[in-house]
Amino acid sequence: MTVESDAAPLRTMIVDDEPLAVERLQLLCARLPRISLVGTASDGESALRLAEQLKPELVFLDINMPRLDGMGVARALGKTGQSPAIIFVTAYQAFAVEAFDLAAIDYLLKPVATDRLERAVARVLERRSAVLANPPVTPPAQGDWVREFWVPHRSELKRIDADLIERIDAERDYMRLHVGTRSYLMHETIKTLEERLDPARFVRLHRSHIVRNDYITSLRHNGGGVWFACLADGSELRVGRTYLARVKEMAGR
Repeated sequence: MTVESDAAPLRTMIVDDEPLAVERLQLLCARLPRISLVGTASDGESALRLAEQLKPELVFLDINMPRLDGMGVARALGKTGQSPAIIFVTAYQAFAVEAFDLAAIDYLLKPVATDRLERAVARVLERRSAVLANPPVTPPAQGDWVREFWVPHRSELKRIDADLIERIDAERDYMRLHVGTRSYLMHETIKTLEERLDPARFVRLHRSHIVRNDYITSLRHNGGGVWFACLADGSELRVGRTYLARVKEMAGR
């Protein structure tokens, strides 16, 4: 991948059913040289059709829209082979947790301040640079999942049997592997790590957590639609909405 590709403006779409909101965001984007606006859409279904044609790298996405809302658009885009970065732009604060469960880059409240927009776009550019510097690893063929990890520990490299790992927590650019009372840090993204682990043995609960299936003792919900995984060590982890269907499938529900 060339440096020129990394420096190219982000192909960007705006999705909002309010014309004035679209116009304001267009004006703000015009001030940012790293943004190249390629299209706008006024509803979720149109946004998906346009995204399929334009292949944007970044989508500014409203939440409250007719027919298909912003959360539905984000889920649909996340299932595509090359899903764009999502920055939600909305008047509603209540959807922030769900937005980040969908791996949104940022969550901006209307009216959008210029400095907040610049910081959000900078995060997208940083992510693109990281991806270009570390291309995604091709997932292993079924039955060829990773069996062991070699992780730095003090002055040595320690072999960790994958089947002994109880849970994995993301800590910025590192993954913490928990094995009994010990834990080890390794430099890898959670997405790449998830692709290397046997899905029959491990399940992703949240954008920051992967757990070995048999380490989960039960699932419970708080009555408000939020589910938690209860672990063998007595702790609980919140299950992100994006991963809830897979977790329930693991539990045979």
